[in-house]
Amino acid sequence: MPYLYRAPGPQKHPVPKDARATHSSGQSFEQLRQECVQKGILFEDADFPADSSSLFYSERPQIPFVWKRPGEIVENPEFILGGATRTDICQGELGDCWLLAAIASLTLNEKALVRVVPQDQSFGPGYAGIFHFQFWQHSEWLDVVIDDRLPTFRDRLIFLHSADHREFWSALLEKAYAKLSGSYEALKGGSAIEAMEDFTGGVAETFATKEAPENFYEILEKALKRGSLVGCSIDIRNATESEARTPFGLIKGHAYSVTGIDQVNFQGRNVELIRVRNPWGQVEWNGSWSDRMAFRDFKTHFDKVEICNLTPDALEEDAVHKWEVTVHQGSWVRGSTAGGCRNFLDTFWTNPQIKLSLIEKDEGQEDCTFLVALMQKDRRKLKRFGANMLTIGYAIYQSPRKDEHLNKDFFRYHASQARSKTFINLREVSDRFQLPPGEYILIPSTFEPHQEADFCLRIFTEKKIITQDMDGDVNIDLPEPPKPTPAGQETEEQLQVRALFEQVAGEDMEVTAEKLEYVLNAVLRKKKDVKFKKLSLISCKNIISLTDTSGNGKLEFEEFKVFWDKLQKWRNLFLQFDADKSGTMSSYELRTALKATGFQLSGRLLQLIVLRYTDENLQLGFDDFLNCLVRLENASRVFQALSTKNKEFIHLNINEFIKLTMNI
Repeated sequence: MPYLYRAPGPQKHPVPKDARATHSSGQSFEQLRQECVQKGILFEDADFPADSSSLFYSERPQIPFVWKRPGEIVENPEFILGGATRTDICQGELGDCWLLAAIASLTLNEKALVRVVPQDQSFGPGYAGIFHFQFWQHSEWLDVVIDDRLPTFRDRLIFLHSADHREFWSALLEKAYAKLSGSYEALKGGSAIEAMEDFTGGVAETFATKEAPENFYEILEKALKRGSLVGCSIDIRNATESEARTPFGLIKGHAYSVTGIDQVNFQGRNVELIRVRNPWGQVEWNGSWSDRMAFRDFKTHFDKVEICNLTPDALEEDAVHKWEVTVHQGSWVRGSTAGGCRNFLDTFWTNPQIKLSLIEKDEGQEDCTFLVALMQKDRRKLKRFGANMLTIGYAIYQSPRKDEHLNKDFFRYHASQARSKTFINLREVSDRFQLPPGEYILIPSTFEPHQEADFCLRIFTEKKIITQDMDGDVNIDLPEPPKPTPAGQETEEQLQVRALFEQVAGEDMEVTAEKLEYVLNAVLRKKKDVKFKKLSLISCKNIISLTDTSGNGKLEFEEFKVFWDKLQKWRNLFLQFDADKSGTMSSYELRTALKATGFQLSGRLLQLIVLRYTDENLQLGFDDFLNCLVRLENASRVFQALSTKNKEFIHLNINEFIKLTMNI
């Protein structure tokens, strides 16, 4: 039966200020724990319930799982027994060796370990069936709360467990990470570096051992001394090699952690040794030096090494540098900002663009050193919906010193100054660069266009830099309404417009929304060079609102003429930017057309417009284009009328806000 210790009194262990509580109740770990203690109950986490939804999303358990609390599995359970060490971690029936390798590395750094595994919890006084762990996600720390019900079979833990069955910190850590990822199944398959970053907020760098620099031993030695987390693995050529055992006792496609590096004097010479940990807790290297292995053998038998630097200067010289960190959160959205790589010139330019101003050179150098880390967000959590890791990367271009989003022609004629080593389907792509001082445009992208994801872009520099999101500004530049043409000076075209107006206006010489609906639909249906469905009565009322200066809900001749001039200009723009002459405009062509009409919009606004006005093929006809422009100009004109001294802001009460939205 579950058991409960009553605390002798309140214990204050607040969540660190920079860790955000994530439980759906809005309560912190301590608030939830105190509530359970006061009620005399054990915590049950409704956010991650003890049922199959927390285990799997694509399969059914092959054995009957029973969720049990540690006190139901063993007598006198312990959270941590004799310190948290790498030997506390043994893999269970889940393919998450990558996570276990990262946890093993984490135990080597006490400061990082205490951050991820807060020490304010135990099965002793104050126990209430609730535990919490902290993980870094996309530039912020999250405090993840869980209950201690764990999946078992015949009173044994199914997944990660400690070699000592009375110790539970590692099993509970795995559960918290599974909650963060959506389920236990979501943890199947991955790279140790992913979890290493989530345990530290550090920056990853990957080395191919066969192509590693000459000072690779020194790099690893320095990384371990500085508390960096280090993992390694052996590549597989096909699925049949996965977890195949080599003659030397190593496992292919399996994540190991590097836990030590040293030199010994053997028969009069120095031998470089390295200690590698298998998360299984068994099946170890059986070559020379037994549990340790010679560094030369390590380079021969392992293919990849991943280092998670707690600070990005871990591979620099011994002097500690203070790095500047800049973070940009963004999205690739189909139809507006998901342009794909440079291979897709027609859409590449629509990707998010970040301007870097490298001002100061490195000490004693001619260039500026910086590191770019591009991370796609929440892909593991989205696995249950069929989402896989996208292939991502980035390119860096010399800026033409224009404070605006660069267009397609720029990329047609300019090559990149630097780029990520490869586009790859990892959660994060990171590389170091050295470029002369100057201004550059950094473009993060997926390899293929139209692929959607949120991303986090981190830029680390030795010296202070200035960054600017080229997609965040809104700039509206609309022409002043034309003055009336004096009678007798009208052109032939203006006379034709007057004749049309008189034909539809009637005796009162005013055009209502109903009359405007009739004439516009009749005229535009005859235009064979544009695709046109039908303008609604509401659309025509919006058009009248745009040019009705008298406020009577009708158009007089001068007002009608102003709109008719706009209509002709907008139609000519539509034809100009309908590049393939299909009679429709793509969402990417729309972006350029809007700018030509005076609307430089932010990425967010463009996304909203694409969602509202384009069809499933990201195309829009002239009626949608017209509606879009009318609403944009209406909103802009009203804003300009309401703004006073500061042209970027207006202040509205609820009455004014509703009046504003009704007019748009």
